[in-house]
Amino acid sequence: MRFGRFLLALVAALVLSGGAARAESVDVALVLAADVSRSIDEGEFKLQRQGYAAGITSPRVLTAIQAGTHRAIVVCFIEWAGPEEQNTVVKWTVIRDAEGAADFAATLASAPRSFSGRTSISAAIDFAMAEFAKSGVEAERRIIDVSGDGTNNAGRPITDARDEAIAKGVTINGLAIINKRPEGYFFAHTQPPGGLPNWYKENVVGGPGAFLQVVEDFTTFGDAITNKLLTEIASAQSPRTAAPFD
Repeated sequence: MRFGRFLLALVAALVLSGGAARAESVDVALVLAADVSRSIDEGEFKLQRQGYAAGITSPRVLTAIQAGTHRAIVVCFIEWAGPEEQNTVVKWTVIRDAEGAADFAATLASAPRSFSGRTSISAAIDFAMAEFAKSGVEAERRIIDVSGDGTNNAGRPITDARDEAIAKGVTINGLAIINKRPEGYFFAHTQPPGGLPNWYKENVVGGPGAFLQVVEDFTTFGDAITNKLLTEIASAQSPRTAAPFD
């Protein structure tokens, strides 16, 4: 009896003193959510993949990570198309140095394309929200980074998904890719009235420190991703660093 009481007291003391295991802390948990719907051809798909790999391994990005409070971020990469088409290509990976970034990029580069369907940004946001519970870390900020070349044309209303995510403290940043050579019915999808950047501002982007970046050409995607990651990492260190969209 006395031994049992002793064990209970010991466990209680460990918990009160912080002896219980705690999750690792990082500056930001970031979901990279890439559009692989059918308006994106194979050449554009490859440029996207290469751009994400170049961005995550950029020496500038690694320097920014190591300048953070926790000197680490956690990232996962998902591809999405239609309402039932979402796939985690690279699972949550803590990145604190060049080795971790290189592993992430290698896994991304070796994976096949996930889909080529319609465009459901709303389903992508919902899927990304569910992924946060799997990260296994404590993050100062949670960000969904949505890149795409068209409007939401499938699934539930995009603003419903966005507003629910924002209400839970998540920031959604946008990377609007201007597709200058859409074919057939893709034209209205990739170039909506007022332009895709304006559509993203009104329907996708939101939350603390949210911003939109525009890519005028798929060939500049790598530079755009690098700059976007730098802003997102800086925003985790100081929320006022990232200027909100106009």
